[in-house]
Amino acid sequence: MRRVPRQVSRPTLLDAVEGTLADFLAAQIAALEAIDPALGGMARTTRDLVLAGGKRLRPTFAYWGWRGATGPGEPLDPVLPALAALELMHTFALVHDDVMDESATRRGRPTAHRLFAGQHARAGRLGDSGRFGTTAAILVGDLCLVWADQLLARTPLSTATLFSVRSRYDRMRVEAVAGQYLDVLGESSPQEWSAERALLVARLKTASYTVQRPLQFGLALAGPVDSDIDDAYCRYGQLVGEAFQLRDDLLGVYGDPAVTGKPAGDDLRAGKPTTLLLLARQLAPELALDPAGAVNPADGSGGLTPRSITETGAPDRVEQMIQERVAAAVAILADLPIDGDARTALIELAVRATQRAA
Repeated sequence: MRRVPRQVSRPTLLDAVEGTLADFLAAQIAALEAIDPALGGMARTTRDLVLAGGKRLRPTFAYWGWRGATGPGEPLDPVLPALAALELMHTFALVHDDVMDESATRRGRPTAHRLFAGQHARAGRLGDSGRFGTTAAILVGDLCLVWADQLLARTPLSTATLFSVRSRYDRMRVEAVAGQYLDVLGESSPQEWSAERALLVARLKTASYTVQRPLQFGLALAGPVDSDIDDAYCRYGQLVGEAFQLRDDLLGVYGDPAVTGKPAGDDLRAGKPTTLLLLARQLAPELALDPAGAVNPADGSGGLTPRSITETGAPDRVEQMIQERVAAAVAILADLPIDGDARTALIELAVRATQRAA
């Protein structure tokens, strides 16, 4: 295990998480390579997906949730496997999400199913390359979820602490799957969706496993849970997580692909009922889908464009919703009995996670 100072800056924390992941994945690659070289190749592709960058928000929120309760005196090394496990779970979610959305790029690189399809085509194998890529990506996502469990199990915890950590981890996974299902369902029945239901999807799919549960997960790693801090983390996490998704909705329409690493307009083409698009239709009923859900025959946009959405005032409304949530989240931290550095970091994270360009 790689050693880091007890008091860590964000870059040092991320380096420690990256190092923990790299060491763990190297061992997994070696084990699969010993079974069959093709499995070693699959594992190396998976490693590259895990280590391909990203904001590492989940282990960062979990760290500060832990640090808020422990203060600066506790060594970080023992909890690094648990923090890094959240990134493996995140990779599982991203890989499966990209398959479901048929996305071509992620973090500026080909998505998992595109990578495997390309490998299949270049090798001249039998069968459809696209189908192979999809199948392989699903398996890789599943593998990351198993690896996350294995890495979490390496964290030295008492039985009571492990039970508390696992309950939050399991709840996070269930909520992420539930939110993803509702997200997919919304694309198939957008006429049944409302802005309120879109926010429910944001709470389950994004807020829960990006901010809310990682914070509570980190708190549980510290030992016996203070119910007041747990409740405050829960409320702060929901607000910041919703704001994070609302920013993502805006970036999905207006983001620069060179910065976001994803194609612009995917939400529009898919007809995804995001809060932004539903607000646009509420503010300009003439843009609403008809009762049968008829849309542009070329895609699912329903005739919406970035310009027409802007003209409804919906982006300004969403920006206001983001600011209101961030302000409310910061207010929750004001009198919370947690480490002062953790409070400062969580305030900064609330702003940075919701004002990003990617």
